[in-house]
Amino acid sequence: MSGASTTSEIFARGLLSGRVALVTGGGTGLGKATAAELVRCGAAVTIAGRRAEVLQQAVAEIGASSGKVDWVAGDVRERSDAERLVRTVLERHGQMDLLVNNAGGQYFTPAELITAKGWRAVWRLNVEGTLNMAEAAFEQAMRPAGNGTIVNVTLSPHHGMPGMAHSGAARATVEALTRELALRWSDAGVTVAAVAPGPFDTEVMEKYPQTVRAGMARIVPLQRMGSVAEHAWLVALLASPLGHAFNGSTVTLDGARDNWAGPWPPPGLTDDSGAVPTEERKGSRPIG
Repeated sequence: MSGASTTSEIFARGLLSGRVALVTGGGTGLGKATAAELVRCGAAVTIAGRRAEVLQQAVAEIGASSGKVDWVAGDVRERSDAERLVRTVLERHGQMDLLVNNAGGQYFTPAELITAKGWRAVWRLNVEGTLNMAEAAFEQAMRPAGNGTIVNVTLSPHHGMPGMAHSGAARATVEALTRELALRWSDAGVTVAAVAPGPFDTEVMEKYPQTVRAGMARIVPLQRMGSVAEHAWLVALLASPLGHAFNGSTVTLDGARDNWAGPWPPPGLTDDSGAVPTEERKGSRPIG
């Protein structure tokens, strides 16, 4: 799915015409693909992230000439920044109908080596950042308008995340928040749902050790990683009128990765010595 194409491969033209979306973490990977698909479906999209140069490049790739995509830099971990991001969209477009909480991240390490600093960093980005953005969108844009959709991007699998226990815990918290906010905000006309993607073939995967990347497709029953188009299509579906029926739901998109069971470490996850590789991180004292 090319960022430069102008029509969706699967949705009717104009599916999201008149809608305004904010996609956090929209400069790379799944966020950029999502933003591009929302534009193809007719939405006006603002992408957000911390690096202005990355956002500018993404806008150019998606199609700045269309007038349907722009960018704003900010840090979702800071509540004041989250509020400013939403306020910027309202100032530019006069409304904000869709928030895609795509910003997130983690690093690869055995659970016993997670430092207190590392745990806090993953929690702030994935949980506090998501909640900051959701509350800012609800309070400033969606409650006053009496409608809106929030899509939180978490991670599959749900039975545990070998090598990323901090992220597994954080993403499970986001799914619990999704259910709670869906209940609390439904009377205001606001839909809150989540997408739990498995391994996807994006440039973001390049940061993980080679042995991890090589084994990712082999532990998916579908025997391949997902394509960014598939994820983007699902988010666009949740942004459509049908999306209201998914209020409070977490939709898993992982080629049956959630069904995996087997020995630990799974084949393909270890290096030549049989050890699980650890991503180099700055930190100090492990938790516990």
